[in-house]
Amino acid sequence: MQLNPYGEYAVLLAASLANDWPSDRDGIEQRTRQSGMTMPFPRLASDYAQTRAVVDDWLDIVDTPSDPERALLLNLQAARASAYPRLVDHDGEGWHLHYRDDGQSMPQVLRSVICVGTALHLTTRGMHRLRRCEAAPCGHVVVDVTRNGRQRFCSVRCANRAAVRRHRERQA
Repeated sequence: MQLNPYGEYAVLLAASLANDWPSDRDGIEQRTRQSGMTMPFPRLASDYAQTRAVVDDWLDIVDTPSDPERALLLNLQAARASAYPRLVDHDGEGWHLHYRDDGQSMPQVLRSVICVGTALHLTTRGMHRLRRCEAAPCGHVVVDVTRNGRQRFCSVRCANRAAVRRHRERQA
């Protein structure tokens, strides 16, 4: 049995949705498939708006400045998403745990998966490893999965832009 902790990929999925919001529900589902989620979601008219609310709630966690406040917000979100872990075997993946009930809507599933993944990411890698990009005016979410835990930018492009800005400031 593999333990599916919903760690890194769930947080990266949340950041992907936050940084580049899809134009429709199908775009959200496509992004979940690209991140490795394989189970089908029932299609509801409210999926798009409710998934946006899930991502906005997650961004509140990202933007919270202190660790205790971040933990409090994440715990509140997790309470809204609570479901019993269950042992499942589907799509040829082998036995693994799901942190959600069967038949839930896409927003409910994403809230559960993102909350568990974010909690695991912050507790195993560090509470400081989820933030906004430091390259102004970017503002994208940075999920720090680096070995040394010092990722400050969302992309190489933003890191280069910040380096050029620092260089020009020193030259001035």
